Amino acid sequence: MISATDIPDLVVIVPPRFGDDRGFFSESWNRRKLAQAGLDLPEFVQDNHSLSHSEGTVRGLHYQAPPHAQGKLVRCGRGRIFDVAVDIRTGSPTHGKWHAEELSFENGRQLWIPAGFLHGFMTLEPDSEIIYKCTDYYSPECDGAVRWDSVGIDWPLDTTTPAISEKDRNAVAFSDFASPFEYKG
Repeated sequence: MISATDIPDLVVIVPPRFGDDRGFFSESWNRRKLAQAGLDLPEFVQDNHSLSHSEGTVRGLHYQAPPHAQGKLVRCGRGRIFDVAVDIRTGSPTHGKWHAEELSFENGRQLWIPAGFLHGFMTLEPDSEIIYKCTDYYSPECDGAVRWDSVGIDWPLDTTTPAISEKDRNAVAFSDFASPFEYKG
């Protein structure tokens, strides 16, 4: 199942699961089936896997700038996360708008985040694992971040002091951020 979000280009994908008393089987990625359903995603070149031990861990908000901009197809392999994408394409009618999805092992949901968006997440359970496909290789010189609490995101664990990296804590505020992306509408 593929469904649109309130921000054009962000898409939620829920691959079918086939289960019985032993568990389930699911094709988490099938280019041909997605294309047949009308969703033609770019080629993926890298898979990443992240584990966060503590509930309330925040990672992001990250982006990778051109010429190595990355689109990401994100899913949760274990646990639950509040996954967020923020449109940072200059000139976009949804510039600065964010969208979040709860991704979990249980619901099997995935979020397609094209290049031109910030990406981040908050873990909602201990030992949550995030698995995501990328459309370009990691490039340290193109790596960037915007401070997680400067975009107006309604984070779900607002009474929790998040576990956050020094890099993310010291990232630029959204109000001071000059986006390297342009909307091509």
